[in-house]
Amino acid sequence: MKRILWIALLQFIFLTALSFNVSARERRSFYSGARCQAMGGACIAVTNDETALLVNPAALGKLRDFYGTIFDPELEFGFETQGIYQDHNFSNPYTLSDIVPALNVKRGAHYHAKAQVFPSFVGRNFGVGIFSNYILDAKMADDGSTVDAFYRNDLAFALGFNFRLWDGRIKIGLATKIVSRIEVDDPLLSATGPLDYESIAAEGLGLSNDVGLILTAPWALLPTISAVARDVGTTTFDSAEGVRMDTATRPNMVKQDLDVAMAIFPIHSNNIRSTWTVEYRGLLTSEDEPDKAKLLHAGYEVNFGDVFFFRAGYNQRYWTAGMELSSERFQWQVSSYGEEVGTVDAPVEDRRYTFKFAYRF
Repeated sequence: MKRILWIALLQFIFLTALSFNVSARERRSFYSGARCQAMGGACIAVTNDETALLVNPAALGKLRDFYGTIFDPELEFGFETQGIYQDHNFSNPYTLSDIVPALNVKRGAHYHAKAQVFPSFVGRNFGVGIFSNYILDAKMADDGSTVDAFYRNDLAFALGFNFRLWDGRIKIGLATKIVSRIEVDDPLLSATGPLDYESIAAEGLGLSNDVGLILTAPWALLPTISAVARDVGTTTFDSAEGVRMDTATRPNMVKQDLDVAMAIFPIHSNNIRSTWTVEYRGLLTSEDEPDKAKLLHAGYEVNFGDVFFFRAGYNQRYWTAGMELSSERFQWQVSSYGEEVGTVDAPVEDRRYTFKFAYRF
């Protein structure tokens, strides 16, 4: 059985790594965090904290205690964002109308900014939380006429359950999210037209459901196979309108998809253990993505006494890295990863940096 599992893992890595084309638009998920990005974006088989509610509800079965996260701001900026700000200052990093004058000074530069919080209460097999984020990606055309703009502001209530079978070797999790979304997704937005979100954004309320599965073999390395079906039945945002903004259009539909992963968890000594994982995202929508490298993620983590963590990985053909300092109440995380934001003819890496602080009880 062990031999079969290792052969399957090697085949999985080999087959998914063969097709390296290049696509123009960035792939975005509902949630991505500092730990996940430091490990190459691979997280569904290894998450073991409150983010399980958003990443893989089956991982709620890994939690040992009940705890709450009161305050956990997470900020992320792209490599070119600082230069754009230095050339032309702006007040709100998540407001397109403030950013466009700065983009006009530095045309062709890719702007990226993200902020998110997730106060929550979780325990073994159960979790509840409120998630909010702001994401803005923008780049002005060389002639200054249009802006490739993506903006998203989510406010979501998440509720998750997990069922443990066969002494926890099988975990099945269910998560439901009620999501109020405000979104702008326009690669040819006029740079001289209206830029306020009331005029250009789509708004709506949707119900999203995820189903997660974790299978863990009772061996020394705890080899694990995981899968998450996301947006089961497809998520649309037409359940209600005018919740936070009155617009004429609704946000983009999110197709049902499937992510799969494998992981092992070696124990090196009493205070040192590690995590190795590989993940393939978008199994059901992979035909829509010509660049298969965007779907493959791999990560590594070394845990020193549950206090210091070092992480590294591979994300969309680019390196990732990060570290964490943790205590019973506080958590500090930093990470860096590369995101593919180029075109078919000219691939471009946007190097990004993420900072997170969390206080728990």
